Amino acid sequence: MALFGTDGVRGVAGDFLTADLALKLGRAATLASPAEHPQVLIVRDTRESGEMLGAALAAGIAAGGGHALLGGVLPTPGASVLVRRYGFDMAVVVSASHNPYRDNGIKFFGAEGMKVSDEQEAEIERRLEEPSARIGRLRELHGAGNDYLRELELRFRELDLRGLRVLLDCANGATHRVAPEIFRRLGADVDAIAVEPDGRNINEGVGSTNIDALRELLDGQDVAFAFDGDGDRVLALDRAGQVVDGDELMALAALHLRAGGRLAGDGVAVTVMTNYGFHRAMEEAGIEVATTEVGDRYVLAELVRRGWTLGGEQSGHIIDTGFVPSGDGIAAALLALEALGGADLSERHAMDKLPQRLVNVKVRDRTALDGAETVWAAVERASESLSGRGRVLVRPSGTEPLVRVMVEAPGEEECEEIASRLANLVQTELG
Repeated sequence: MALFGTDGVRGVAGDFLTADLALKLGRAATLASPAEHPQVLIVRDTRESGEMLGAALAAGIAAGGGHALLGGVLPTPGASVLVRRYGFDMAVVVSASHNPYRDNGIKFFGAEGMKVSDEQEAEIERRLEEPSARIGRLRELHGAGNDYLRELELRFRELDLRGLRVLLDCANGATHRVAPEIFRRLGADVDAIAVEPDGRNINEGVGSTNIDALRELLDGQDVAFAFDGDGDRVLALDRAGQVVDGDELMALAALHLRAGGRLAGDGVAVTVMTNYGFHRAMEEAGIEVATTEVGDRYVLAELVRRGWTLGGEQSGHIIDTGFVPSGDGIAAALLALEALGGADLSERHAMDKLPQRLVNVKVRDRTALDGAETVWAAVERASESLSGRGRVLVRPSGTEPLVRVMVEAPGEEECEEIASRLANLVQTELG
């Protein structure tokens, strides 16, 4: 079984993801590096298992002859920023993103600040049991958080947030210090919740995957942002409590960057989950849209292939390679405010979002969807009925025995009816 999934190695800490496995991964990644004594930055989120896994990774890196640099708690994009700033050979992030605290993960970034390729992951896996008689070193990298803040401050130095009341939900995760601080440095009046991590409360009823809870705490603020546990995604609420998802934040950013002549290639890369309304808005603006499979790594690969700079996912992974080649929730929030130019988020007009319905259907074998002719015939008929008005997407989950049925249509009732009909058919044929 392959260790690496769509976002590194992930599993229950101490069960699947053990200190022994972390040590082997650290050693193998170091041996796979072309550098003789690679310098490897290690950062983590706030899970209680992070220190253990980070220490094991550092031991493995040293056992492979590398130099491990312990950066402490830092958002995932911070690793991407700092590996380039300091010229390190690699960075490793210990985090399971928006998952519960019991889970953890290990993901590797190359010297250019991007997640390593599938081929590089396969090479690390191949070397997992390779012995090494080399000895490296390890030390703490003090001030990593401040260095990341300085890079954010430099990028958004023209953004004046004085007079803006902001509510931040830091998910008791990696953004709990740096997010409130950068908003304050830029002049905002900041209220912050979920900034008291205890190792087990990361993402617990808070963060971007629980944004409805944040709505209850809005009390006169102009805007609210919710980050996930490792800080690589963000969702927003306007002053009326309406959710502003990744599609809308990307639309704001795309139109803003295009107007300023800063949207490379006049294009944006998104995934198949991106709302049809986004595509219509970009078409009207003359902005090309490229579509990839689900996963921010695929979005980034498309951006690199085309020489574009902006892309992301509906879930709030927004990548602006002009700043960092990784999803960055804090930078995305600031970019949205920059795009608004002092206007209120509740008055945004970047796109008209179509009603969307997503149904996850449990199936015996998700791979059987390929040969389900009855299902595909029904999908084709539904797609034809929505031609030019909406769309249908049916796909298997990449990790679970599920088939995902998504429908977008101009009206809620039509959207619900088509989604329910197709979900029932998938259940009958494959459940």
